[in-house]
Amino acid sequence: MIKVPSNSSSLFTVVADANNETLLTNSYETFTSVSSLLLNLSEDLTGKHRDIALAIHQLSELGVLLTAKLLDRAAPCTS
Repeated sequence: MIKVPSNSSSLFTVVADANNETLLTNSYETFTSVSSLLLNLSEDLTGKHRDIALAIHQLSELGVLLTAKLLDRAAPCTS
């Protein structure tokens, strides 16, 4: 889904014809990865830096929930 453009100032781009389910699934997986990384990072931090990492984690978890809800609406599981 992500490719390196040949003639562009951008390093990455999203394939123009990617379908909504693919975009939503990759967004969900990205948010989930960020949340996990931030939670792991916060274990190594203390004080203000830990509080900031946990606040960012909470925002990323909100992104996970919102993206999951949208994914359920756009491509519900049939099982």
